[in-house]
Amino acid sequence: MCGIVGIYASSPVNQGLYDALTVLQHRGQDAAGIVTEKEGKMYLRKANGLVKDVFHTRHMRRLQGNIGVGHVRYPTAGCASSAEAQPLYVNSPYGIVLAHNGNLTNQEQLKKELYRTDRRHINTSSDSEILLNVFAHELQKTSQDKLTPEVIFNAIKKVYQRCKGGFAAVALITGHGMVCFRDPNGIRPIVFGKRETGGKTEYMVASESVALDTLEFDLVRDVNPGEAIYIDENGELHTEQCTEAHELSPCIFEHVYLARPDSIMDDVSVYRARLRMGEKLADKIMRVWPDHDIDVVIPIPDTSTTSAIELASNLNVKLRHGFVKNRYIGRTFIMPGQQMRKKSVKQKLNAIGLEFKGKNVLLMDDSIVRGTTSQQIVEMAREAGAKKVYFASAAPAVRYPNVYGIDMPSAKELIAHDRTEKEVEQLIGADKLIYQDLEDLVETCREGNPKINRFDTSVFDGQYITGDIDGAYLEALDNKRNDLAKNSSGIEKVDDDMDQSDDSIIGLHNVGGA
Repeated sequence: MCGIVGIYASSPVNQGLYDALTVLQHRGQDAAGIVTEKEGKMYLRKANGLVKDVFHTRHMRRLQGNIGVGHVRYPTAGCASSAEAQPLYVNSPYGIVLAHNGNLTNQEQLKKELYRTDRRHINTSSDSEILLNVFAHELQKTSQDKLTPEVIFNAIKKVYQRCKGGFAAVALITGHGMVCFRDPNGIRPIVFGKRETGGKTEYMVASESVALDTLEFDLVRDVNPGEAIYIDENGELHTEQCTEAHELSPCIFEHVYLARPDSIMDDVSVYRARLRMGEKLADKIMRVWPDHDIDVVIPIPDTSTTSAIELASNLNVKLRHGFVKNRYIGRTFIMPGQQMRKKSVKQKLNAIGLEFKGKNVLLMDDSIVRGTTSQQIVEMAREAGAKKVYFASAAPAVRYPNVYGIDMPSAKELIAHDRTEKEVEQLIGADKLIYQDLEDLVETCREGNPKINRFDTSVFDGQYITGDIDGAYLEALDNKRNDLAKNSSGIEKVDDDMDQSDDSIIGLHNVGGA
């Protein structure tokens, strides 16, 4: 899960990119970066940290140009190196920078091909660098003297033939404009919009529609699966379907947890989908537990609040905000390392004793992944005086890792993996645990757009829609993602001795140090 944005405008885009990344901060808190272009020169600023900490006034002033891309990142497989902060750059052909959200499932094969056949060196463990180099290589193979839309789209067609997985990307080609594309299954989200300014049309692409809203761009639509969009050097828009085999199968976990509630993805309102999750879960409770003794529903802020509102309303039970959230602590789900996650939960939430004392409380969360947070919150509720503590999840049990760009942990770290719901209930210390049914979850999202025939629900059912995931792949992924591997990677030690910023990639203009 990362956030990407690209803007093609008639005036400087530095502030717009900054504002968009701030709105997309929930999608990645590890690193941030912006590249702009002016008169054939690119200007870069990226570093580890939040958007507000990476970009200072001196950096913003030096990010010149009316076209640019930005990225907020969180580390897959626990990597926190600033060397993998995006956007990434290659100087041939033309000079290309790329920002990417997602994951290539055949990256090891591609890395070998790039070295042995394409004669391109990959310097990091980032699959984003692989995607960039595949695109650059296919673009370089053309014999055309002029870089036309047809040439660019043909290169992207080759990218689709070679790259598997879930991905959305936006790239700048020096002197030629901006291009974005989405994987053939539409797993990872990306939208585009436009606005009229001074008689000129400006374009913007972003991971979520809320970024367009902030900058007053009108949402045109989502980028279709397997589609590429190119805005040339004259500001003219070109679109093409670049793969025949395509079917919209968006990641359903975006609606459960990842996206902001005020976003619209593939014509589905995230907010309304979450309201329906609460309705469906209330229906289940009344069906399997009609004589419940719930006194109050308490959401675990913030993602579950929308679902909890409808859950309480449909159960005819009071809703109370029993936890106060510290807004200065990041999202625990995307923090690398178990010790950091445990520490942050206590810093993040504090219980209001009056809402718990002597009551049977139903805690509502969006999902249960590792179970660490859930267990601690149940303990907090008991310490605050709750008589009984029940737990409800707006999503089904998360039993399988994600391979399409969400750093869902090692399968062995997932609390529900190879465990029954009763066993999970006991592990988190709840008096009763209620999960959403997968069929109901799918229906809550499909109701917003009946044209979506299927969603990527692999974290719940283990069905990987790209068809290239087997036991060997998952075993290798498990070894890469488990916390032991993360903690022994040596990355922390290296980064202690290095500057956490990167403004000096060859071919781009330095816009200032940390």
